[in-house]
Amino acid sequence: MPRIVTFIVVGIMICCSGCVTIPPEAPELSAELGKRLNAIEESHIALVHRLMDEKRRRVDDFILREWLPVFAEEVFREPAINNAWQMVVAEDNPEQRLRFLMMLGPKLQATVNEKRLELIKPLDELELDIERRLRQEYALATSINNSITSYLASASAVAENRDRLLDMAGVDRSAITEAIDDADKAVTTLVKGKDQLEDRVNGFLKVVEAAKETLGNK
Repeated sequence: MPRIVTFIVVGIMICCSGCVTIPPEAPELSAELGKRLNAIEESHIALVHRLMDEKRRRVDDFILREWLPVFAEEVFREPAINNAWQMVVAEDNPEQRLRFLMMLGPKLQATVNEKRLELIKPLDELELDIERRLRQEYALATSINNSITSYLASASAVAENRDRLLDMAGVDRSAITEAIDDADKAVTTLVKGKDQLEDRVNGFLKVVEAAKETLGNK
């Protein structure tokens, strides 16, 4: 990243030239700022995890309330299963009914698990991509902080210094926010959309994959 190297070199040259006086407290302030940047980084990542957990809960709710009833209805519409069920119901034997459900249940659960994996896995992958990108951004901020001590006028101005340094380095923080917004849009469309279930599922997967690709390209 030539631009970052340029800022570091310029900062070192200015300091060495005597134009900027480094106060005795600078090393202590630098260490304190580094600690606070680490704390902010972990808090930021923890917030992303909580946001994505909420998206996963909404997907689980969608599967339980919307997808599962439609799937179960389609299963019981199959001639073989429907005929067998009608026979069990006609016999009115609780033991037979329980045996039928115990036989069919694991097959239904396996399909439900597959559908959940299909919808949750893209969110998990996007979450990992966002976390990886965040750690890169904060590593960059820490590197600049350690190299340009002239910005450490006050340890309490951590957030302001962080944003200013990232802006100077040309870091595009909007990519992370955009990825999270895309995840929210995808889940909202899945849960509250008016299209057919299959179209909503496909649309969800398409948006999440596009968000992952965009995040990787920025």
